[in-house]
Amino acid sequence: MIKQIIALTLAGCLFSCQQSQKEVENQLDENKFVHVEGACLIEPDGDTLHIKGTNLGNWLNPEGYMFGFTNTNSARMINQMFCELVGPDFTADFWKQFKDNYITRRDIEFIAGLGANTIRLPFHYKLFTDEDYMGLTAEQDGFARVDSVVNWCRDNKLYLILDMHDAPGGQTGDNIDDSYGYPWLFESERSQQLFCDIWRNIAERYKNEPVILGYELINEPIAPYFDNMEELNGKLEALHKRAVKAIREVDTNHIILLGGSQWNGNFKPFKDAKYDDKLMYTCHRYGGAPTKEAIQEFIAFRDSVNLPMYMGEIGHNTSEWQSSFCKVMEENNIGWTFWPYKKKDDSCIMGIQMPDNWNHIVAFSESPRGSYAEIRKARPEQQMVRKAMNDFIQNCKKENCIPQKEYIHSLGFSFQ
Repeated sequence: MIKQIIALTLAGCLFSCQQSQKEVENQLDENKFVHVEGACLIEPDGDTLHIKGTNLGNWLNPEGYMFGFTNTNSARMINQMFCELVGPDFTADFWKQFKDNYITRRDIEFIAGLGANTIRLPFHYKLFTDEDYMGLTAEQDGFARVDSVVNWCRDNKLYLILDMHDAPGGQTGDNIDDSYGYPWLFESERSQQLFCDIWRNIAERYKNEPVILGYELINEPIAPYFDNMEELNGKLEALHKRAVKAIREVDTNHIILLGGSQWNGNFKPFKDAKYDDKLMYTCHRYGGAPTKEAIQEFIAFRDSVNLPMYMGEIGHNTSEWQSSFCKVMEENNIGWTFWPYKKKDDSCIMGIQMPDNWNHIVAFSESPRGSYAEIRKARPEQQMVRKAMNDFIQNCKKENCIPQKEYIHSLGFSFQ
């Protein structure tokens, strides 16, 4: 009997020690990550993090205006237009070269050299499916692309925010989410399940990666154009909670970022703002006065929930405006990533020069193409436009882009 008691006691001690060791290991893991303390972000070394950086927009979620297009403005429309212009095989080759060259290690090194500390990476959900997207019809390369950025950011001491810019079914209902003109995500159980499954898979892969600051669930949900906007707003928090639950099944380390409805500007739909201990909120602002009053609602919400607020997108303005707003945000403890890092010409950190004859591609993109006859009539000479597309690939490389010095200096970054 005494031997049994001793054995049970030793077993209990061993179990207790193993449990304690596991708790210590979990605590050590958590201490490697940026975490939330009230309205602040805290780095692993204990310093407060004020996010300063940029967005890698257009790379993994093409937008028309960054190529100089107007009506052809979403990824799906751009791909369709290119297929009509030069055929699906050449288009697939173009997208492969585009993904290989638009953002590379040299771009990340350049961003770090400016003095940034964070990059926001917008991506399309299709990169993590077998749906037709950017030249691939199966075995999409989303993880390979994100893995590259993670490695580049680690080597350059940058944090990375993963932003699902285009969600299944569309969360916005406009070109920015590559949707069909309505936020069908909020109406479709199938799309919501896919949305959660993708985030769970992403979290499973990166759960132990401290370079990743957090997961931004969906960009700019629910545009303000719909008669049932308030009804849609009422569904946002429940969808957030569902995705958070899916992520937490595999990852308890990372912060999850939640954007407000109507261009990340309306936080009134959130009634239960602190249901997870690693949440922060993200707002966007384009235009308006560069003053505290312009973001007072964001500040008030931040203070009411005592959680961090971060300006995920801001920009497309004068250097004076940007410089003033940077000071306002810093004074009010709101980090930022300006939009975008790279695009056609200016209003970005790196400007891409449009190649010769690109205007013919722009003209085709804006032409009536509602019938095969109209497509044939509008299509320009093949050799010319194919060369222009190949030249664009060369021009978008970091070494061939033009640093926009005023833009860079307006953000307080260093560049000679």
